[in-house]
Amino acid sequence: MRLQSLIYFLLFASFSIGQQTFMNPIIPGGYPDPSICRVGDDFYIVNSSFEYFPGLPIHHSKDLVNWKLIGHGLNRENQVSGALNLIDVQENGGIHAPSIRYHEGIFYIVSTNMYDQIDPNNSNGVLQNTNFIITATNPAGPWSEPHIIEGAPGIDPDLFFDDNGKVYFIGTHSPGNVNANGIGAIWAQEIDIETWKLVGERYSLWEGACDKNHTEGPHIYKRNGVYYLLVAEGGTGHHHAVMVASSDHIFGPYVSGLRNPILTSRHLSLNNWVHSTGHADLVELKDGRWYMVALGIRNDRDGRSNMARETHLIPVIWESQIVRWEQVSIDDWQPVKVDFPVAAPRTGRVERIDQLPFTNKPQLYNTDFFDNFNNSELHKNWSFRRFPQPNTYSLSAKKGSLRLYLKPEKFSLRGRYSAMGFTQKESAFEFKTNIMFSPKQNLEEAGISIYQKDLNYINFTIQKLENNYVLKLTVQEKGEKSILPELKEKIKILANYSGQLVLKVVSKEGFYSFQFSNDNEKSYKIFHQISDNIVLGQGYTGANIGLYATSNGQKTKAYADYDWVSYIGHIK
Repeated sequence: MRLQSLIYFLLFASFSIGQQTFMNPIIPGGYPDPSICRVGDDFYIVNSSFEYFPGLPIHHSKDLVNWKLIGHGLNRENQVSGALNLIDVQENGGIHAPSIRYHEGIFYIVSTNMYDQIDPNNSNGVLQNTNFIITATNPAGPWSEPHIIEGAPGIDPDLFFDDNGKVYFIGTHSPGNVNANGIGAIWAQEIDIETWKLVGERYSLWEGACDKNHTEGPHIYKRNGVYYLLVAEGGTGHHHAVMVASSDHIFGPYVSGLRNPILTSRHLSLNNWVHSTGHADLVELKDGRWYMVALGIRNDRDGRSNMARETHLIPVIWESQIVRWEQVSIDDWQPVKVDFPVAAPRTGRVERIDQLPFTNKPQLYNTDFFDNFNNSELHKNWSFRRFPQPNTYSLSAKKGSLRLYLKPEKFSLRGRYSAMGFTQKESAFEFKTNIMFSPKQNLEEAGISIYQKDLNYINFTIQKLENNYVLKLTVQEKGEKSILPELKEKIKILANYSGQLVLKVVSKEGFYSFQFSNDNEKSYKIFHQISDNIVLGQGYTGANIGLYATSNGQKTKAYADYDWVSYIGHIK
């Protein structure tokens, strides 16, 4: 851990221990749509991964505030090259809104893959929703091949194991048509988990409390004999919210809670530190207390952040509400009360600093990442945009280094290019790497990259350009409105290039400063500084920071060796 980061860590740790508090988000970086389960003293969270591979990241915790990435539900080619296509999946497609559940020694993850089928006769393609379940006895893996659930429309599925031995599959559908893909209403049907077949009649449960066009993200729970249906409403922006309804029967009818929404930021100022809070899941602790995990977007820059949607923790209590009146005699009507969850009972919102769930287990908030590539397997933090091409990288070609092979492909829609990274976890950070690269062909390049989407990135690379070696900064903005119309590319000739450089980017006060050192970090030279809002979170995912190499359309055997990478996040 570097000195500056250590200072941040010690300051927060001492504050946390003294005040018995923790800091949100509990899983920083682009980890949206959290789902949680508890097994004994252990907690597990799974998140959406969309077009990224490996898919379905799984974090583990003993205390709800310190989380470690332990594996991925989808980490093999045969899991993602058939019905679940992560080979050429579109932006914001892929793996959506999973649920993780545990029952009788087996973990279950149920999710949706959204794939836009490429159709030469239809420029919009044909969107295919595939709902599936994977299982494991160890949440770190290995996980099974996907079990495709035939005839299950919609997205955001959930599994509910009732205490009578029956299992139910919950999904979304278009209002008015229980068999139609879409969102706006919730359906449930019994499922046979031996055959992975839906059985019996399908029931439409609820169309939500307010925004009935965007009811999604369902979860069902049972408490004291009452069934609860938790949903997300309002879309994924500022009006995002969590709603709840209750019923005496699994198939309803469900009665909306009078305090809906039970969690939202729609009523707060646009300047609130976090917004778009929603898409939640509940977990009960061994001692009977309850907590909620939900996504939210930090308001770090222009109402957004480069990390996009992250996982937050919210305390929950249960309080009774009158759901109806029943006549017990001619002159006497009695209220029927049902307990409903109350999120963040002290303030009604997601707090940046909140009370620890377990007072003897302080949060050790640390977002640093250092990799010297000395292990035989790639660190779990690394991911790719889609399943990578064969022979994209090697940890054995040069011991103690990561070898990234140049490919003819470069950043392109639905492309598989040589880029690998990890989620940006704080707006302020320092990222650097020691690269050894000796390109032979014209236009070959390698270096570092900060990328948000296929056509939204900043590359800082070394390139062979005619008879020179140059440093190059390439900026690709997303959308028609350009932030930096004057800058698409900046080039500087490297005098006396020896085949090795340390490349660095420092993010501070809304700017990325791109720097380099040719004297083993004795000194750094600033190459260029640009606004960091070029890669603000857009759509479903946040920015990734990592490595990139391309031959720009040429066949090649070239490669770049990275000796180490270092990321230090600075807590605001």
